[in-house]
Parts: sequence; C-alpha cells; structure tokens
Amino acid sequence: MENKREKPTPEAKALSLYLMAHKKTSPNHKEKSRRLNKLWSQVLTNDIDLKAYLYEVGKMLKSFGGYSKVVEDTVSFYINKTGEWKLEGEDKYCLDAKEVADKLLKK
Repeated sequence: MENKREKPTPEAKALSLYLMAHKKTSPNHKEKSRRLNKLWSQVLTNDIDLKAYLYEVGKMLKSFGGYSKVVEDTVSFYINKTGEWKLEGEDKYCLDAKEVADKLLKK
C-alpha cells in the first residue's frame, strides 16, 4: 500500500490546529478533531479522494466561523496560554497566523 505525500491545505491545517487547541474544552471539538484525523488518514490510503476531504474541511471551517476566524481564535488561544506565538514557517497558514499574532501582541 503506497501512501500519498500530500500535505494538508492551509485551511485543513488551520482547522486541525484549532481543534487540537480546543478539544479539551468541548466534546464537540474533540469529536471533530478525531473525524478530521480519520478523514486525512483515509486520504493518505486512497480510501477517499482529496476533494471529499476538502469538502468536509470546508463544512467544518464554516461551522466555526471560517478560515480567518479559526486562525484568529487559534493564535489567540496560544498567546493567552503561553504569552507568545511560536509557530514559524513559509506556508500560507503560518504567514496568516504570524500576522494575527503580531496584531494581538501589539495590543
């Protein structure tokens, strides 16, 4: 069985980190985190196609207020918890999160 070397989209990454941050605060978040991880595993093993996965990611993102809201809530959660934002990278999510973090830390 050959695994794909696909990377999640920025939206999927944002949703995954959001759910990871909030799964201890809500059974709903924990269940959606499990579902998202299971769906990604199914993509990697060709049990579902990427299009179906992205559709589910889009539905979940919409239920939490959309990509921008999820990024802002995730960054805010970690800044409130640790006092800083540590995630660095050159992908779209990391750049968007860094921009939000800079705004929040200036306040």
